[in-house]
Amino acid sequence: MNELEIRTATPADIPSIVAMLADDPLGAQRESPDDLTPYHAAFRRLADDPNQHLVVAVREGRAVGTLQLTVIPGLSRRGSTRAVIESVRIHADARGSGLGTHLITWAVEESRRQNCQLVQLTSDATRTEAHRFYEQLGFTASHLGFKLSL
Repeated sequence: MNELEIRTATPADIPSIVAMLADDPLGAQRESPDDLTPYHAAFRRLADDPNQHLVVAVREGRAVGTLQLTVIPGLSRRGSTRAVIESVRIHADARGSGLGTHLITWAVEESRRQNCQLVQLTSDATRTEAHRFYEQLGFTASHLGFKLSL
């Protein structure tokens, strides 16, 4: 990917990240790009936690992709550390360009660098195209996930 930089997100990136989060049918129902206050508070929590890695992919000075990588130490699997990939989003005009593959590859490589033994992610059951994408990258649909809204 020519001229692409993956870097740690800054507070200035919040509007672009939130716009990408809101730019699909599911995100449009749960994100509020008009009120960035809660996103700034969440960003501060993420920035203060060394196990959280919120990144943006930047091309020509513009954020065109984002994801969050969380590193979780644990006792299971003989004390393994795992990484969780969350909130993968690609700007609408960059979809289909290979950027998603580049971002996920970055996340897997960073997980290895952080000595993780497993990388996992969840994807909404309705995102069938995303499921095919992750399977093409070597992920397997090995578990059934559950959520409880609080």
